[in-house]
Amino acid sequence: MLSPEPLPGFETAAMPGKRARMTRSRKAVPIRPSSPKSGRPAESVLPDGFYRDLVWNLRNGVLAITRDGRIAVMNDNAYGILGLKAHPSDIGRPFNEVLKDLPDVCRILAGSFDLSHLPNRAELRLKKTGKVIGYTLSHVRDARGREIGATLFFKDLTLVEQEEERERLRDRLAALGEMAAAIAHEVKNPLAGIEVMAGILKRQLPASEDAQNILADIIKEAKMANAIVLEVLEFVRPIRLQVEHIALADVVRDAISMAESHVPKGNVQVSVALAGELRPIQGDPHQLRQLFTNLLTNAFEALGGTGDVQISGTPLTADDEAAPGVEPEGPMIQVTVSDSGPGVPPEVADRIFSPFFTTKPQGSGLGLAIVRKIIDAHDGRIDIGARQGGGTTFRVTLPVKSQHELFG
Repeated sequence: MLSPEPLPGFETAAMPGKRARMTRSRKAVPIRPSSPKSGRPAESVLPDGFYRDLVWNLRNGVLAITRDGRIAVMNDNAYGILGLKAHPSDIGRPFNEVLKDLPDVCRILAGSFDLSHLPNRAELRLKKTGKVIGYTLSHVRDARGREIGATLFFKDLTLVEQEEERERLRDRLAALGEMAAAIAHEVKNPLAGIEVMAGILKRQLPASEDAQNILADIIKEAKMANAIVLEVLEFVRPIRLQVEHIALADVVRDAISMAESHVPKGNVQVSVALAGELRPIQGDPHQLRQLFTNLLTNAFEALGGTGDVQISGTPLTADDEAAPGVEPEGPMIQVTVSDSGPGVPPEVADRIFSPFFTTKPQGSGLGLAIVRKIIDAHDGRIDIGARQGGGTTFRVTLPVKSQHELFG
């Protein structure tokens, strides 16, 4: 293999400090005269350290290796996206040592000199972090056309992937909604008829205890089925937001009362810690009450009368949620609903927001699907995770300013 040659404007060394960086050469960098075949630029002089500053100001990750497999360039965004901590000694070390916890990235770099056509605009899910990166791999050639290195240019596409998954979910829900609405309308009338006729029979057979018990069960089951039908209709009905300026603290307090009317909370302790500096947001108060009511009802059912639920809220700045290579959003507010219940098994965490999926014996599987629908309508996000010490945590992130027209 060819011995590594320093890149123009860089030395194979690290800058002092916490982060590994390439030091600039002390001299200005001459650019070779152009020729018709090479297409190189005309003779000029670039400022000292121009290439270093260029790489470090890119919003994407840049990772370059030499022909003998040593790291020549690795900017801050590369460390951040790959979930690595920078060390001053990384520059000049074999890439398979620095990236030993990322075998998928090592495999791409290791094959870079064996391929004549390198992948462009490919995607990879990192096993270590679960992030999705989009990358381009290219060769570095010297003036004589020799391959002296390879460069991996990449960006974090995790949020893009999540948005695409939301779009796919919206498409599935639209098709499912049309079918479910038709079925629900057809089922609703017969259920009402069953409930009415069972009530008439119950009044006509007051002396038969067995008949009274059977008819009471029929009425109970008919009402339960009718409630599910109404929930299906609520789910498939398009959301038309009535956006107002609202305080999330008031919405959460109302949601606690509504959840208690649905499921007795028993000895469950509910604590609310919403930061005093939380600013009002633009949202639909009815829909947001429904959102938090469903989350709290779900928590009360999981706890079964014992345990605790913690509700907290914090403001987020535009940079708190921004990822490398992704345009920052406006100010957000994050509300966390955490319970000490049995938790959600990892194998079902990805399906928990899918309609009609439930782990409960008598659940409809629409409560969390409706939550997701309301959040999407508000251009927000919801994440689920494990609570430290056991339990489940839902994080609801909502924008302070809505894209929808204010009502009234």
